[in-house]
Amino acid sequence: MSDTTYLERSRAARGGDRATDRFPWFPLLVLGGATFTMVTAEMLPAAVLPQMSAGLGVSEPRIGLLVSVWAAVVVIGSFPLVRLTRRIDRRTVIVAALVVLAASAALTAMAPGYAPAVAARLLGALAVGLLWATTNAVTADLVADRHLARAVAVVLGGATLGMVFGLPAGSLVADAVGWRAAFGGLAGLALVAAVLVFLVVRAPVSAAGSGAPGETTSSGAADAATHADGSAGRAGGIRPLLVLTLLVALLLVGHYGAYTFITRLVESPAAVVPGGVGTMLLVFGLASAAGVVLAGRFGARTERALLISSITTAAAVLALSVVDAHPAIGIVVVVAWATASGALPALAQTLILRLAGTEHRGFAGALIPVLFNLGIAVGAALASLVVGSLGIAALPALAAAVVAAAVVGLAVGHARRSPRDRA
Repeated sequence: MSDTTYLERSRAARGGDRATDRFPWFPLLVLGGATFTMVTAEMLPAAVLPQMSAGLGVSEPRIGLLVSVWAAVVVIGSFPLVRLTRRIDRRTVIVAALVVLAASAALTAMAPGYAPAVAARLLGALAVGLLWATTNAVTADLVADRHLARAVAVVLGGATLGMVFGLPAGSLVADAVGWRAAFGGLAGLALVAAVLVFLVVRAPVSAAGSGAPGETTSSGAADAATHADGSAGRAGGIRPLLVLTLLVALLLVGHYGAYTFITRLVESPAAVVPGGVGTMLLVFGLASAAGVVLAGRFGARTERALLISSITTAAAVLALSVVDAHPAIGIVVVVAWATASGALPALAQTLILRLAGTEHRGFAGALIPVLFNLGIAVGAALASLVVGSLGIAALPALAAAVVAAAVVGLAVGHARRSPRDRA
C-alpha cells in the first residue's frame, strides 16, 4: 500500500483533516464541564460537612469518609469498568456514566440515613472512575498530537474550576436551602452535562484503541496516521508509560501531603492579607487555574515543562518552612506553589497520553485516575502521620523531599530519551 493511499484511508477513518486542522473548542469545553461536575461530585461532602453531618445524624469524620471511600472506589473500579466497556462507543460511555452520576447525586439527596448515602456515593464513584478514564481517552481522540497539551488543559481546567467555584457554590446552597438541595443541584448539573456531551461531542470517539495492553484495532492504526510526529510509534510499549505514571504519582504524594495541611501551612502569610486563610485559599485556587492555562501553551515541550513545574513545586513546598518568619515572602511562595502544582496534572496527563499512543490510549486513560488518586490518598495519609508524630513544622521538608525524588526520576527519563522522542 502506498503512503498516499494509507493516508487517504486514515483521513477517511477520522473524518478527513477535521481533527488535525481544527481545534475543537466547543466539544472540549463540554468535556471540561463534565470534569467540573465530576470534581464537584467527589468533594461536595467536604463543602457541606456540618449540614450533612447534622442531617444524617452522624459525626463529621464519618461524612469525611464519603470522600475517602470515593477515592478508593475510583482506584479499585476504574480498570474493570474500562475493560467491560471497551467495545462501546466512548461518547456513549460518557453519557451513560454522567446519567449514573446524576442518579447517585439524587439518591444521596434523598438518603434517609448514612448507609443509603454511602451506597449512593459508591455508585457515583464507580461512574466517575469510568468517566475519568474515558474522558482522558476522548480528549486525545479529538485532536492531533500537536494540540494535545492545549486540549488537556481545557478539559482539566473544568476540574480546577470545580475546586475553585463548584465547592463554594455547593456550600452557599447548603447554607441557604440545605445540603440535600446541593446534591439535587449536582444531579441536575450531571444531566445537563450528559445532554451536552451527547449533542456536541461529534468527532469519532469509538472504542478503537481503548482496550487493555496489547489490544489493537484497525481503526487504531488509522488514528496513528493522524499523529504526524509519530507519538504512537515512540511509545515503546507499556514500560515507559508505567514508569512515568508511577513517578507522577510519587510527585503527587509529596504535593498533596503538603496540600492536605495547607490551612496550617499558610497561617502566617494569611495573617497579613484581608480575609485571612479564606483569601489565601482563593489565591491558591486562582493561581492553580493560571497554571492549567500555562500548561496548555507548551505544545511539544511538555516534558521539559513538567520538569520545570516539578522542580518549582519542590522548591516552593520546601520554602513553606520559612514563611512564618517572612509572611510577605510567604504569599509569593504560595502563588508559586499553586501555579506550578496547578500545571502538573495537565502536563503529566499530556505526556502520559503521548507515550501511550493510540494503541494503549484506553489503558492510559484508566491508569491516570487510578495512580493519581492513589498518590493523593497516600500523600494525605502519610502527611497525617508526619504531623501527628513530628508536628506541622516537619511536613514541608519531607514533602519536598518526596517531590524531589520524583524529579530525579523524571530527569533521568528525560535524559535517556533521544531528542526526537522527547515530548
